[in-house]
Amino acid sequence: MSQLLVATNNRGKLQELIPLLGDLPLQVVTPDDLGLHLTVEESGTSYTENARLKAEAFAQASGLLTLADDSGLEVDALGGAPGVYSARYAGAGASDADRRACLLRALREVPPPRPARFRCVIAIAQPGETTTYFEGVCEGEILLEERGTNGFGYDPLFFMPDCGATMAELPSALKNQRSHRARAAQAARRFLQHRGNLGR
Repeated sequence: MSQLLVATNNRGKLQELIPLLGDLPLQVVTPDDLGLHLTVEESGTSYTENARLKAEAFAQASGLLTLADDSGLEVDALGGAPGVYSARYAGAGASDADRRACLLRALREVPPPRPARFRCVIAIAQPGETTTYFEGVCEGEILLEERGTNGFGYDPLFFMPDCGATMAELPSALKNQRSHRARAAQAARRFLQHRGNLGR
């Protein structure tokens, strides 16, 4: 069975992505599984560029079909910020809690509903081949209080009106249907299914 490397060191992302990919005809492996220690600078100005940088670097280092993603939170009242800089919104070395606090400070004078969306781009790369991209978007709004513990990043502040819950309040099974990362992974599944079948 061919292998698919999920190119992230973020445990939260791995916990979301691996179940979404687990029933494909591919053996899903992580950088830790391969003893691969690689840090890729996310120097792009778009999700697509950053996902490509990570996917192609890990594919080159491993020789494997590789999936990487880049994602962010886009808040309308902040002109789409923090966007591609979501992970660096509160500065280098900041925690998820620091980033949420920074967002709350920026929005404390903004009345509800504070529309926002999570956006995710998945890049799939293999050495010598053209990199392929898939996108997922999840619409919602920002609360000024944290709710829920089943998530990471900005999930406790991201309210989904159609679910009546924040992203961090959703059970994992529902999150893996409705999240931006889940939608991008669902869009990528047909491509990955085909690649897995070719490798048999």
